[in-house]
Amino acid sequence: MLILLPPSETKRPGGTRGPVDLASLSLPGLLPERERMTGALIDLARDAAASARVLKLGPKQQDDATVNAQLHTGPVMPAVDRYTGVLFDALDASSLDAAARTWLGRNVLVHSAAFGPVGAMDRIPAYRLGAGLAVPGVVPGRQLWADAVTAQLAAERTGFVLDLRSESYVGLGPVPAELASAYVRVTSEAADGVVRALNHFNKQAKGHLVRALAVSRPRVGSRAALLRWAQTQGIAMVDRADSGEIELRVAS
Repeated sequence: MLILLPPSETKRPGGTRGPVDLASLSLPGLLPERERMTGALIDLARDAAASARVLKLGPKQQDDATVNAQLHTGPVMPAVDRYTGVLFDALDASSLDAAARTWLGRNVLVHSAAFGPVGAMDRIPAYRLGAGLAVPGVVPGRQLWADAVTAQLAAERTGFVLDLRSESYVGLGPVPAELASAYVRVTSEAADGVVRALNHFNKQAKGHLVRALAVSRPRVGSRAALLRWAQTQGIAMVDRADSGEIELRVAS
């Protein structure tokens, strides 16, 4: 199984001595796109005012205006530890044992707008870039990444893809049609029976789901196998095969 996660705007600072080795990251066929995007971000970071404007930084985020200057030289850490925020706090990868972290490294990609999808244990620097932002000197994100990422996912020949990304990151690399996959939508059923999509708790539920998978490490090669595993864990999942989605139900 391959799990696709969205990134987070917030990153943990620091790490061990760099630099990032772009050629060693997962999906190595994305090296040209990675070099193009990181090079453009480094160029942009030379002008703090322009960087703040392009990256849409608010007054309290001005320190992030030049973080991209160290993309090729700064300290690095595993992607699953670099990202913070609701999803990654719920996953809490740093508290997992070695076997669970190894499983994350083999089965999880985090979709970065700067690097494309990277392995959970790939070592990356801190950076700033959102999915919908246009960077001077490089084509728009969808044009740069989408076809290349889809081709690389197809080359992985994984048995089943569980897509937990937000729709903006799906646009940066749709799962190829030939791969068995399911897009996860987090919902809650109210007392009146109405099912609603969730926002904040959407990310938390996805983090808890990936943590449960890393701890139990099931062999999942299909939607049916995932649903069977979820049932054994007391995780409520509803198959929406007609839409290609799976609903992850959480308590209201």
